[in-house]
Amino acid sequence: MVTGQPAALARLHPKVQRHARDNAKLISSDDKDGFTYMGRFTAAEQACSIGVDVSLKAHSALQWLISAERGQSFRNGDQVVVTWAVNGTSVPDPLDNTFALLGIEEVEATLSQMYHGDAGQVIGQRFSKRMAGYLAALGNVDDVVVMGVDSATPGRMAITYYREMHGSELLARVERWHKTFSWYQNYSHAVKFIGAPSPRDIAEAAYGRRLDDNLKKATVERLLPCIIDGQPVPRDLVDCTIRRVCNRVGLEHWEWIKCLGIACALYRGTHETEHFKLTLDMERDTRDYLYGRLLAIAEHIENNALYLSGETGRATSAEKHMHRFSTRPHSTWLQITKDLDPYQRKLKNNREGFHRNMKRLVSEVTAQLGDRFTDDSRLSGEYLLGYHCQWLELNPPKEKRKPEEEKELTEPTEQTTNL
Repeated sequence: MVTGQPAALARLHPKVQRHARDNAKLISSDDKDGFTYMGRFTAAEQACSIGVDVSLKAHSALQWLISAERGQSFRNGDQVVVTWAVNGTSVPDPLDNTFALLGIEEVEATLSQMYHGDAGQVIGQRFSKRMAGYLAALGNVDDVVVMGVDSATPGRMAITYYREMHGSELLARVERWHKTFSWYQNYSHAVKFIGAPSPRDIAEAAYGRRLDDNLKKATVERLLPCIIDGQPVPRDLVDCTIRRVCNRVGLEHWEWIKCLGIACALYRGTHETEHFKLTLDMERDTRDYLYGRLLAIAEHIENNALYLSGETGRATSAEKHMHRFSTRPHSTWLQITKDLDPYQRKLKNNREGFHRNMKRLVSEVTAQLGDRFTDDSRLSGEYLLGYHCQWLELNPPKEKRKPEEEKELTEPTEQTTNL
């Protein structure tokens, strides 16, 4: 059935061996007592006639492709997605995030230029150069295969996704994904980058770190066509991630920071036509974006006042009311400003210049809102972009310093710059 030539038929086929205890098979036709034939055949040879040599070669090649030593496969429990070029050339893993694809040196160089020009253009140029390197080695017409396999039971495996395309086509779609869904990401102290999250990161941001394995597999399968085929990202994933980020008090601080970057990336990518910048856009005057800026300013003011009082561990009023702010921004803002009154007086007495600058910034944003300021309808995910951009503008990421320089730092907002 494969080569069309007479050959000794294989009655038993090897296991794929995704891991040490893997017993699942892609091909099995030796079950005479079960439901393998489904009443269609009388012998195994009629159901599946594959030669011994062909079966051994195909399964050995698949085992090598998904092996951990090769490092070209995405693993999520029993789910494996492997990408390979027919000519054996290395290809990028489409399910990696930008940090894994670019490498630590490229990521640090991009972060250092984040506030020195257009950050989107910087990440785009660096990613295009990396993809051009793959294209030079791969060629424009070489075939590339993306295949996903998974098993519903311990003994049976199925191909859940399969695409064949030219190398240039795959690279163009991977590049588009990472450019369109790029945003400032902060996973940990060691992993900070501007780029797109991986499907696994998106699944955890949408449903939590303790999500069921089956749900994580299903989410990866839903996102794979979005990267490879250019299909739209499911709207429910975007909305679910935004809702979790708005419920700030329900997440640990580090997890909320990570989910915030992922939510902003998803919203920016699904609204590509609006051309959101990766840095603060002073000319954008949409209601949701401006309200997000106001929330970041209020949080920055209270954080500085708490620092002066030595109460750096307390949650700010903006943090406590973030979920309510997303549904009723105007009425919640009135409550936040009321809570800020004692902190404003403290700053006016101790840091008059800072107090004056923040008051002027709030007045400017409020003036841009105009009559829309009293609109108390629900905010879209765009307000998270305005919030994050304004926060990064007020607390820009610090570049690496020498140990002796670190000792001299006395920034009043040091405890909040890990956003």
